[in-house]
Amino acid sequence: MRDDYLRFLPEDLRPSPGLRPRSTWWRWRDLDLHVERVERPGAALRLLVLHGAGGHAGALWPLAGMAAELGLEVVVPDLPGYGRTRVPRPGRVRYPDWVGCVTDLVAAEKAADPRPLVLFGASMGGMLAYDVAARTGLAAAVVATCLLDPRRDAVRAAVGRHRSLVPATLPLMRLLAPVIDDLRVPIRLVARMNAIANDPALVRLVARDRLGGGSRVPLGFVRSYLESAPAIEPEEFTSCPVLLAHPGADRWTPIGLSRAFFDRIAAPKRLVVLDNAGHYPVEEPGVRRLADAFDLLRADIDHHDGESHVGRTERA
Repeated sequence: MRDDYLRFLPEDLRPSPGLRPRSTWWRWRDLDLHVERVERPGAALRLLVLHGAGGHAGALWPLAGMAAELGLEVVVPDLPGYGRTRVPRPGRVRYPDWVGCVTDLVAAEKAADPRPLVLFGASMGGMLAYDVAARTGLAAAVVATCLLDPRRDAVRAAVGRHRSLVPATLPLMRLLAPVIDDLRVPIRLVARMNAIANDPALVRLVARDRLGGGSRVPLGFVRSYLESAPAIEPEEFTSCPVLLAHPGADRWTPIGLSRAFFDRIAAPKRLVVLDNAGHYPVEEPGVRRLADAFDLLRADIDHHDGESHVGRTERA
């Protein structure tokens, strides 16, 4: 399945055939988190990659492998409910479990390895990366393709499957939570998975991927995500620089939704628009701009002995 996704990446950006991630496992609470790694002991920078709804480590291998080919050490977990992570009660997974799991994983990774760790979040993983950086203070930088604040009605309308039903959906889910929270439904029924990519073949691949976009999600996870709020308001966020690398042709979450949050961030920040790229950014020239951003980040941290200067120049 990993190679099925890889074929959508421009050929010259694909990792070499011999570069393959190693599967590891990390025990968190009552689950076994599957974590894929490309280990580079000599690398100045480590990148922890966070997927969003309908994703998993294998699905994000094109972007993670692209970063690894540039010389970064890469860590990619399958967040609870997706990929190969073993969850004893899948219906009980909630969005705060993602936040707690990644928060503890970052702490464990930094305790085991002091090298700078950048959090790269794709889709809803972008706000997850921001939140974990705020909670831990351990990230050298945050790179996100989206920064979606689900407290905003416009964000809820964009991510939901049926926009016209969004205003009534959350109050009803709260009311029925004791009955429906553990009910797992196909992701496509609650999220606009048909907009996850601009290439119809990639959309079909995601839709049939039982580890990701073709799986089921607990309604309690959806409710808890829509009710979530960042640990720190953006005006108070100074933990690390933030790079928003937003797809320029995103049909699911337009850039304005992310700008509403990004523009308020107090930390050094920079915006890079991935021209012509969809929500899953694999198109030229956008994906090449993302590769360039990874490469510059690696070189910058290496040059400045572990201090990220990703936000030194803001492009608004």
